[in-house]
Amino acid sequence: MISGLKVTLDLCLVIWTSGIIVGTLLGIAGARWKIVTIPLKIFSIILAAVPALVFLFWMHYPLQTLFGVVIDPFITASATLSIINIMLVSDLVREVLRDFPQQYVWAAQVSGLTEKETVIHVKLPIILRQTLPSLLNIQIIMLQSTLFASFISVDEIFRIAQRINSLVYRPVPIYTLLALFFILVCVPLHALVYYLRKRFTRDLSER
Repeated sequence: MISGLKVTLDLCLVIWTSGIIVGTLLGIAGARWKIVTIPLKIFSIILAAVPALVFLFWMHYPLQTLFGVVIDPFITASATLSIINIMLVSDLVREVLRDFPQQYVWAAQVSGLTEKETVIHVKLPIILRQTLPSLLNIQIIMLQSTLFASFISVDEIFRIAQRINSLVYRPVPIYTLLALFFILVCVPLHALVYYLRKRFTRDLSER
């Protein structure tokens, strides 16, 4: 179980890092330039229509057969879930930037703040408090989605639990331990999401 947990955490490290960094950059680009916005929207709509498991299987079997290559399942799972995470994060960032209330920028300009000071002291804090709860929710979903990697032979924690159960057939303690792992990780994250949403997310529109 420890080895499976390590693989799950390695998956999460790749998925979270690439999703947050690349997704944020794409979201900013999509909010600034229409030439980026349109392809992102089209790809996001197509990806949303395809279940994550189907997308994972397509990346692992037909795509590799098409190009005549064999790729380690861990890499395939990391790439597939990272793409999903990147698109979810980019959509979130793009929408928040697009709907940013301009009255705060105007107030900063009237107060004599430079463009750099406006970004650091006005725009960034508002954007962070609007995106953080949803961003954490997305990362929790991606953590839970790592279970799909077991279907393409990645030895993450769910596959290891299945393998152990097939040998000793003790489903109650084995799957209870698995559930306990997700509870220990996800409950604090959900509590943090709830706190951030209640504490910082407000209606910023003019009344």
